Amino acid sequence: MLDPYNRLAKILRVQPEVLLDLSEKMASITGQEGIIERIADENDLLVNRTLDELGLSKNLGAEEVRQALQAKLIHLDKELFEILDKPDLSKISKVCGKLCEASISLVNHRTGFFIKRDKAVELLSENPPKNLLDFFDYSNVEELIAKESFESVFAALRFTQTIEWMHNFFDKAYNRLGPDDFEERGIHLKVLEEKWLEVAEKFLEKKYHNVSHLKELGIIFIIPLKLDTPGEITRIFTLILHYLNEVPFYSKLFRRFISEENFPEKLKSLLRGDVLDKSLPDGKRVNWRIVQRYLAKDNENDFRLFEPHVNPEAEHWFKAEESLAKLPMKSEDTKGLSFGFWKGLDFAGNYFPSSEALAKEDGELVSFDLIDVVMTLVQKEKIKYLYHQQEALWNKIFIEYLGREKMNELIEENIIKGYIEL
Repeated sequence: MLDPYNRLAKILRVQPEVLLDLSEKMASITGQEGIIERIADENDLLVNRTLDELGLSKNLGAEEVRQALQAKLIHLDKELFEILDKPDLSKISKVCGKLCEASISLVNHRTGFFIKRDKAVELLSENPPKNLLDFFDYSNVEELIAKESFESVFAALRFTQTIEWMHNFFDKAYNRLGPDDFEERGIHLKVLEEKWLEVAEKFLEKKYHNVSHLKELGIIFIIPLKLDTPGEITRIFTLILHYLNEVPFYSKLFRRFISEENFPEKLKSLLRGDVLDKSLPDGKRVNWRIVQRYLAKDNENDFRLFEPHVNPEAEHWFKAEESLAKLPMKSEDTKGLSFGFWKGLDFAGNYFPSSEALAKEDGELVSFDLIDVVMTLVQKEKIKYLYHQQEALWNKIFIEYLGREKMNELIEENIIKGYIEL
């Protein structure tokens, strides 16, 4: 009986007793029995089926399994590059072409509830970005916006201004925002001009992600790095799909809270991605913490990762992977492969024997989640990503008890409070 609990607990890095306790409490609430057993069996089925599709033995080591998943991804990455008309990011700032067209066509959300442009310019004028103004030798924000465009300037704040400036601007400027300062408009997907690479390199000391977003302004932007790493186009494309789901999610929350008391504080909490950092109430009720960012990026041993929680980030990735699966292959030489290969594998993973010198006796965890695979590939295995799969597995447990729609509904209702109480 305990075997399924041990298997999932090992993947989630928790004690089996955590899942046993959760199972008993959730069963008493929902009447659903055997959920942990069912998920453990489904995970094994997905892992074994994937190995079969890759022509792999179940006795292979972790390194061989990872390499096979990456080889599969490289094949599809080349196909995606062709489908998107071989995008050169340095040349598509004016007309984004297939990269933007294909991603937007796969996602239903096109509009959102964002800060008015005039209001955003007004706020920036009151807090001038000195680094940007000095770099271009402009005298004021109005000139900067007129010459460099609204989207480019606000995107560039992320990589030209200091963290201190960003925090001060954020805290001061957003304190006065209310219903009259927001409007419905389209989400803007922007590939920055090549000159912004020079701007970024001047101010950034470490490697930056070249896809990011501004939730409150409805902007998703891409810095035009050279696409010369296997997996890079898939990483960029799936990040765009992810943000095309994340931006409307937060937009819906802005709309929900805008007429409530202390809206500016709620807005800033959402933009920061606040996660409650204190223990949740004890008692007979079941508490699921809402973790609206990937805590493992900063600390893989954060105590909040070892208790029941749901993560809207994992849901955005789930939707991105579903969208990717809709993309038809272009070439005839696909060897039976498709982008749908990754659909449903977001929570799948297992332990395999490890060849590393200091390997533990119980082997090494390999994630079958597309995002973990692509991030590990692009990083050339300097980092072996696992946390996307682990967070998706926590979501999977909640969904099996109460459903995906109910999970999303409860996250929206309780995201400011920081946890769901059942």
